[in-house]
Amino acid sequence: MKVLIVTALWPTAENPAFGSFVRSQVLSLQRAGLDVETLVLSGRYRKMLYPKGVLQLRNRLADPSIDLVHAHYGYVGMVARTQMKVPVVVTYHGDDVLGTINARGERTFFSMGVATAGRLLGRFVDAVIVQSEQMANRFSRSNVYIIPHEVDLEIFDPEERNRSRTILGLDLQKKYVLFASNPNVPVKRFPLAQAAAEQLRKEDPSVELLVIYKEPQPRLALYMSACDAMLFPSYQEGSPNIIKQAMACCLPIVATDVGDVRQVIGGTKGCFVCNPTVDEFVSQLRQILGCQSRTDGREHVRHLDGPSVARQVTHVYEEALRRRTLSWSTGKRKVV
Repeated sequence: MKVLIVTALWPTAENPAFGSFVRSQVLSLQRAGLDVETLVLSGRYRKMLYPKGVLQLRNRLADPSIDLVHAHYGYVGMVARTQMKVPVVVTYHGDDVLGTINARGERTFFSMGVATAGRLLGRFVDAVIVQSEQMANRFSRSNVYIIPHEVDLEIFDPEERNRSRTILGLDLQKKYVLFASNPNVPVKRFPLAQAAAEQLRKEDPSVELLVIYKEPQPRLALYMSACDAMLFPSYQEGSPNIIKQAMACCLPIVATDVGDVRQVIGGTKGCFVCNPTVDEFVSQLRQILGCQSRTDGREHVRHLDGPSVARQVTHVYEEALRRRTLSWSTGKRKVV
C-alpha cells in the first residue's frame, strides 16, 4: 500500500512546533512499514495554497502506484476530494468540525460555515478520522473513526527536574507554571492562565508563568520536565496533544473539560479538570505547588504511542480500500 499524505500543517524553521503532530504520525506510519509520501501545501499567500494544491495533487497522482490520499484538516480534504481516482481519508483536527472560538468564547460566524462544509465533506470521502467523541457526533455515517494523535514516548520522557532547568537556564528555586500554547489564539484562553498565575505569585513570589509555544518537541519536553505544573484553560479542543505530552512527562495539569481531556487525564493523581474560573484554577494549582510531586500520567497514555496509533490508522486505510474495491465490484459506489 502506498499512501500520499497531504497537509498544510508541517514544521518550519521559523515555527518547528507547527504541525509537528502530523509529522509525528507520518514517521510512525513509515516505521510501521507503510510506503508513505507527503505533499505539503505551502507558500507566501495561505489562501492560494488550496487552489494550487489541486494542481499539485493531480501531478502527484500521475504516479499510478499511489493507492490512497490521506488529507489532514478539512480544507485540505476538499482539495483531496477534487479527484476520484483513489480513495480519500480525511483527518479533522477540531475547529474544522466544531468552529473557531473568538476572545468572547463564541464561535465565529464564518467558522461555522467552514465547519458545516467540513461535515458535508465527510459524506463524500471514503473515511473520516476525528480526535474525540464530540467531533464524531457531528457526522452521521459509519465510516467515522476516533483516533487521537499519538504521543512520542521517546521524546516526551520525563527528565530529572533540576537537570532540565540547568539545560534551559531556569532558576532551580522557582515554581514554574507552564502555558504551552500561543497566547494570541483566543480559544486557548490565556487571560485565565495569566490571572491564575498572577494571583498565586502574589501569595508566593517564587511562582512564575512560562509561556512556550514555538519550541521543537525535544525542547518542549525539557520544559515539561522542568516545570511544576501546566495550565490548560481552553474554550474548546479536539484531542489536545499538549495534554498527552504533559502526561507522558508526568507533569501535573490543571485543565478545563474540553475535547477528550477528562478521558485522557482520567483519575490521574495530581491532574485536575475544573471549571474555567480563576478561583478554581488557583485552588488546584496551590495544591500541586504545595507538594511539588510528579504524576503517573505516563502510564495513562501508553496506549497512544506511535505504533499503536499507526496500527489504527492503517486499519482505516485498509477499510477505505476495501470499500472502494467492493463498490467497483458491484458496479457502483457503495454508500456506507
